[in-house]
Amino acid sequence: MPAGYQDQYLEQGADFNSQITLDDNYGVPYNLNGFTVSSQARRSFYSANATIIFTTQITDANNGVITLSADAATTANVSPGATGKLVYDVTIRQTSSGLVTRVLEGQIYVSPSVTR
Repeated sequence: MPAGYQDQYLEQGADFNSQITLDDNYGVPYNLNGFTVSSQARRSFYSANATIIFTTQITDANNGVITLSADAATTANVSPGATGKLVYDVTIRQTSSGLVTRVLEGQIYVSPSVTR
């Protein structure tokens, strides 16, 4: 099954928190018991280094709910760049088998901060 698509909005210099519910094509939530989650954002798909490595947490495993977050100090260092956006994805890893699945991808629109 292909990864879902969802855009995010990040305000430079502010805390970022996004709660995401992962479900299948029929709207049934993923059961995330026995999984870990990871997420990164990059300037482009081809960038060698991550711009943000999100803090990830499975907040409701039975209902497929995860939280991506980055603190204000981290987002302060994110430049909007020429396009004003980043790309990101979310992967889950089944701890028993090690199988990694990309479950979500999209763009992150970066709003530049004025207050420093």
